[in-house]
Amino acid sequence: MSKSVLMIVENLPVPRDRRVWQEAQALTAAGWEVSVICPATAAFPRGHAVLDGIHIWRHPLPTEGEGPLGYAVEYLAALFWEFVLAWRVLLTRGFDVIHACNPPETIFLIGGFFKLLGKRFVFDHHDLSPELYVAKFGRKDLFHRLLLRLERLTFATADVSIATNESFRQVALERGHMAPDRVFVVRSGPDVRRLKVTPPDESLKFGHRFLVAYVGVMNAQDGVEYVLEAMRHIVIDHGRDDVGCVLMGDGPRLVPLQRMTAEMGIERHVRFTGWADDEVLMPNLNAADVCVSPDPVNPFNHRCTMNKILEYMALAKPVVLFDLVEGRRSAGEAGLYAKDDDAADMARQILRLVDDEELRRSMGAAGRARMERELSWEYQVPQLLAAYAKLE
Repeated sequence: MSKSVLMIVENLPVPRDRRVWQEAQALTAAGWEVSVICPATAAFPRGHAVLDGIHIWRHPLPTEGEGPLGYAVEYLAALFWEFVLAWRVLLTRGFDVIHACNPPETIFLIGGFFKLLGKRFVFDHHDLSPELYVAKFGRKDLFHRLLLRLERLTFATADVSIATNESFRQVALERGHMAPDRVFVVRSGPDVRRLKVTPPDESLKFGHRFLVAYVGVMNAQDGVEYVLEAMRHIVIDHGRDDVGCVLMGDGPRLVPLQRMTAEMGIERHVRFTGWADDEVLMPNLNAADVCVSPDPVNPFNHRCTMNKILEYMALAKPVVLFDLVEGRRSAGEAGLYAKDDDAADMARQILRLVDDEELRRSMGAAGRARMERELSWEYQVPQLLAAYAKLE
């Protein structure tokens, strides 16, 4: 088999999707010819681009799904463009492997079609779509059953499955009925060379002595409301005027969260940056004293590795989070664990760190050491290449 691969991702453009971009770069370094199909955005417009030797084709999405029917329209439009562009890549550059990144679990239709032409199919399992649906909409209905069916068909089509953690690997084995030797754990570890620890810029604390930081998408299931509620407890109930909070990220909940901040009367203590690239992310995280991961306790979040936790650890920051299975597996001694979905206890854990500099330092050092020792991207690359070796 020659070494050429077509990667397909629908929910983020490349190179903004850091996991996909790191995989593409690692495969290129290992001698693979890599092409990518992904959606276009204003920052990454439609068309063909070449970056670091990787050919990227971006397609339009006419709508961004909000409800189940909206998602269906979005995914069908993406599937159409992915199929059209897959043919374009095949006829111009060629590929031997399709590497599909979910959500959604519809790309197996493209993978299955091209398997008829002798191609291989790799399923890169980014999200638990059935659990994510329940977390978003709070119900198990026809769409939930459909997602389970699509997941089973995706695993059945895959020659190899890549799991982001051990919980995802169990899903591949139990729900997907994959053979154990065809499931490889490749964590979404950041490249610690990108995440450099630098002296804090005190001006980013906007007049406060201490800074709490959050980075991530702001969807209904991400729990950013808990950060604001914790800040209300800190500022109003505990009377701490010396603590500020920066929220970095964008999403459907951004404007409601800004309104919520005003209604709570804590605007002077909370700053929103919107979408944060490294130019915003790095200085703000380096200025932070405490970082938070407020993902609520539910079956979806218990099984997910939160990339923000790993980024916090790489920058030697202590983390406050709810006690989630994969959250604890990631953070370990770098985390303090608040009671389930309890913003008041999250506030207490934040203040415990704010008032104990030595604890902040020791937890941050433990997190950074763990990233350097086992969780950073360099330790994931051998597993990625092992998965590809299984295709030969």
